[in-house]
Amino acid sequence: MAGKRPQPPRAWQRMLSGRRLDLLDPSPLDIELEDIAHGLARVMRWNGQTRGEQGFSVAQHSLLVARLCNHWRPGWPAAYCIAALVHDAPEYVIGDLISPFKAAIGADYKQLENRLLEAIHLHFGIPASLPASVTQMIKRADTAAAYIEAVQMAGFEEHEASRIFSRPRDIPAVKLKGIAPEEAKQRFIRQMEKYLRDKQKQSG
Repeated sequence: MAGKRPQPPRAWQRMLSGRRLDLLDPSPLDIELEDIAHGLARVMRWNGQTRGEQGFSVAQHSLLVARLCNHWRPGWPAAYCIAALVHDAPEYVIGDLISPFKAAIGADYKQLENRLLEAIHLHFGIPASLPASVTQMIKRADTAAAYIEAVQMAGFEEHEASRIFSRPRDIPAVKLKGIAPEEAKQRFIRQMEKYLRDKQKQSG
């Protein structure tokens, strides 16, 4: 009698919404704003190595990146603002790895991250692939946010942050402080809902 065929390892995660998100083949139908905001508000930047009693979450970082994009590109289409807000959204299920560790893991991690991001884009009705100019702007804002966070939250000296991230030009005055996860979650949701309303108006 032939033995039972071994089952493949589980590759899905159950979300609080009840969705089961397949990490290897994610479907836009299994993406929920509430799940993203909940997860990102509880994943800490800099592996939690930040000043203050409360960590600085990926949700807060995402809001900062969207703010910088809007500062440099006022009147940007809402679809691009959404893309900026969700640029790190895969981290709600795979966590926030520091860049040196991502590089050490290699292409497999990046492919997983990209598949998740494509599903998130499609869920919110934005293109899976963005124009190069939009991707570059989001990357510029992401790097600028890292510089600001490094100096204000992660204990870097300005000369050290400048060497690693380069000092950004023309940034708004911001004072960063870690906030409670529930507040970060609600701010992320409110910002996304605003962008989705703007997107609907622009497409109508």
